[in-house]
Amino acid sequence: MEPVKNINIPTIKERQKRVYGNWVNNPVLEDYALRYAPRSFRNWSIFSVASAALGGIAYLADFAIGGSITISSGFSNAFWAIITGAIIIFLTGLPIAYYSSKYNVDMDLLTRGAGFGYLGSTITSLVYASFTFIFFALEGSIMAQAFKLYFGMPLSVGYAVSSLIIIPLVVFGMTLLSRLQVWTQPLWLTLMVAPFLFLIDKNPNALSAWTHFGGTAVTGSAFNPILYGTATGVALSLIAQIGEQVDYLRFMPDQTKSNSNAWWFAVLLAGPGWVFIGALKQLGGSFFTSFNALHGTPMATSNEPIQMYVNGFANMFVHHWIIIFLATFFVVLSQIKINVTNAYSGSLSWSNFFSRIAHLHPGRVVWIFFNVGISLFLMEMGVFDLLLKVLGFYSNVAIAWIGAIVADLVINKPILKLSPSYIEFKRAHLYNINPVGFGSMIIASIVSIMAFFGLFGVYMQAFSTFIALGLAFVLSPIIAIATKGKYYIARENTHYHAGTHHDTVNCTVCSYEYEKEDMAFCPFHEGPICSLCCSLDSKCGDICKTMTNSEKILIMPKKIA
Repeated sequence: MEPVKNINIPTIKERQKRVYGNWVNNPVLEDYALRYAPRSFRNWSIFSVASAALGGIAYLADFAIGGSITISSGFSNAFWAIITGAIIIFLTGLPIAYYSSKYNVDMDLLTRGAGFGYLGSTITSLVYASFTFIFFALEGSIMAQAFKLYFGMPLSVGYAVSSLIIIPLVVFGMTLLSRLQVWTQPLWLTLMVAPFLFLIDKNPNALSAWTHFGGTAVTGSAFNPILYGTATGVALSLIAQIGEQVDYLRFMPDQTKSNSNAWWFAVLLAGPGWVFIGALKQLGGSFFTSFNALHGTPMATSNEPIQMYVNGFANMFVHHWIIIFLATFFVVLSQIKINVTNAYSGSLSWSNFFSRIAHLHPGRVVWIFFNVGISLFLMEMGVFDLLLKVLGFYSNVAIAWIGAIVADLVINKPILKLSPSYIEFKRAHLYNINPVGFGSMIIASIVSIMAFFGLFGVYMQAFSTFIALGLAFVLSPIIAIATKGKYYIARENTHYHAGTHHDTVNCTVCSYEYEKEDMAFCPFHEGPICSLCCSLDSKCGDICKTMTNSEKILIMPKKIA
């Protein structure tokens, strides 16, 4: 037997109880931001969860994106870019939605267990947080454009108003958001679709004019591979939207024999299925933009959703004040529905990031203000005017991230069996860095960004997002094979796993009770510890993963059957 050495026995002071603030202890406000979503909290029906998730795709940035790429690339390139983007987003979103719904974890926790490791997923929290505040800024800019048209409000003031009105709606998390999305959905769908029908009815040649619209493209409406590739890159910037979908889907009830069909339908529709509605909205934005530009709206503003719906409602009503009011009301309603989701998801991402970097968690609510503040700054800097450049660049990193996750979920887990079949998200059982996902994402991002800036020629520049996706997807299983899956699990979960008799366990550190999926055994605190207390501990030195076999025998209790 090897000699016992260097056992780091904590003092009483080091092991003192952790006391969380009221914002963290309140499940209505906190929404289990950094944890597995427990069964006791998942009281919503399958329909309610799916409706809440779909309500978050009411955003009008789809219209602006469709309009913008149609102006810059012409109809044919924009059309096929939107279709290509939708297919890729659906295929990549499917396994992510399934694993999140099955294991009831958000995007960050899913990333940890899908090849990135505990700290390796930290950088992806920033990638995802960037998605939420970039799109919050774009959606807020669209709302401010509506305020300017209806109230004559300066854009700078409109940016502030469109940001501040979101905060009180997001504070109460899923409890309020699920009701808001369900109640407003029928009205929103009616206002979105009706102007299309009336416009086409009164302008039967509008569809033909759309298919021949060339915008500012040098090749007009004809297909051009470079313009198609560039436009597809912009459309693919929405690939990270699946993260916002699973922020809701993690609250799905457990799948059973009796609800299996409904469960799968909801996961498919509210998970990757969002992109079908999203693609239709992009095509709608493309159509509206061509109509606006051909009927007197300046090209520079014809891609603004408020302009689209002013012209749309003009085909339904005669009185100008009704037209302006309905267009403004629809834009504001849409932007509230999406920006509550952007702010909510952003608060989850920042919570995850700072809990690991600073071992600090003042509560999800604090990070709502932080995320909204960054978004407001981007609005004031004129992010809407740089829409294509911002999204084109961002998509390279986002796609590399998603590609690495998907490769782990569909290849490394079920086929190679080098990745655990389940999602392990707890710090106590993960290596800090797993080169499989983290390494493949970093390499793919660097290469694709180099291509994006033209280092490999114009064709590689146009198709940089395809490079990001392909490299990440291929490198993940290659690195998994090369490392033999060594860096997935730092120590096995021999205490609080699916085979144990525990339903709930008291945390030694905070004294609160949590379901076993959220618990690990901690030799530093000599007892069970919840995932959040484990994340926030800055004194343990990860001894649970560095102890010798002799030390484990002396300190750890017997396995719990």
